[in-house]
Amino acid sequence: MASNRPVWRLLDTGIRPAAENIALNQSLLTGRQQGITPSTLRFLGFQPSALLGFHQSAAQELDLDYCRNHAITVQRRITGGGALYCDDRQLGWELYLHKHELGTADMTAIARRICVAVAGGISRLGIAAQFRPRNDLEVHGRKIGGTGGAFDGDALMYQGTLLIDFDVELMLRVLNIPAEKLSDKAIASARERVTSLAELTGSVPARNTVIALIADALAEEFDVEMNPGELNPQEQELYAEALTQIDHPDWVDMLTQPAADRPVLTAVRKFGGGMLRVNIAYDQTHQRLKQVWFSGDVFISPRRTLIDLEAALRDSAAERMETIVLEFFQERTVDMLTLAPEDVVSLLGEALATSGVIA
Repeated sequence: MASNRPVWRLLDTGIRPAAENIALNQSLLTGRQQGITPSTLRFLGFQPSALLGFHQSAAQELDLDYCRNHAITVQRRITGGGALYCDDRQLGWELYLHKHELGTADMTAIARRICVAVAGGISRLGIAAQFRPRNDLEVHGRKIGGTGGAFDGDALMYQGTLLIDFDVELMLRVLNIPAEKLSDKAIASARERVTSLAELTGSVPARNTVIALIADALAEEFDVEMNPGELNPQEQELYAEALTQIDHPDWVDMLTQPAADRPVLTAVRKFGGGMLRVNIAYDQTHQRLKQVWFSGDVFISPRRTLIDLEAALRDSAAERMETIVLEFFQERTVDMLTLAPEDVVSLLGEALATSGVIA
């Protein structure tokens, strides 16, 4: 008996160069907005690539010499957010939907609904995956995937990456991370923050198995059927047009700002409970904390507290730093022995003062 459930297209575009994947983002989002593209769940993979957010400068975000020496392509996404390293050990997934299929335009609610479903799907591999607001997937406090979404009119593109297997050290070296963060101890610390399906399950799961789990979970959540398909002729035309624009140096270099305009500000202080260091990737032009890294040997429980604080401070205005930190600690129970939230504010202020931001 035929089902009356709506049908979404299941699209697997395989492992491609970054320019092709970004051009497909552009063409499918445009196509969904124009009614050319049906509701679609796309799976994808990347050849080794460093992906900038739409508003980022490569010189500020990436170690370009390392990328050149290791055949890592630099490309710019059509969406905002931070720089990412991607290769064939990550599985990308994307939804192209109309607002009416979601019942809301609230991205917080949309992220929760989609991510909870995806987490449930991959949990069928025998792991305890969960959604971590604002837009991450985690297992026992360790990140296993990141997500994000954007509307174009009434059309939504919601994207995610899932770490099938992953090289943390390679990621750190591609991104413009402060030198002291690349020590053996720092790399070990970074490994504690992320995990992969291979690490959790003891083997690299088959790509098709993971695709089926995610597709089934989203089909159940939205009460739809998933039917495999291909790009239609109109989408092919949009794709060819987008690729001409995106596979070009002018696209990658549309925003070029010198690394000197985004210094890394540092402060370190000894407290009663230990030493705490902070590094801030700071956008002087817009006076924003683009990225914050904490390290040291202070006692803090839960252990993930500083990781969550880094996320709360990411891409925030310098003038809001104190408010963000104090509200962060007011909203949760944290044991820091003698360390106080005001101490964290003071340390951040000390780092920002080196750039003349806070007197």
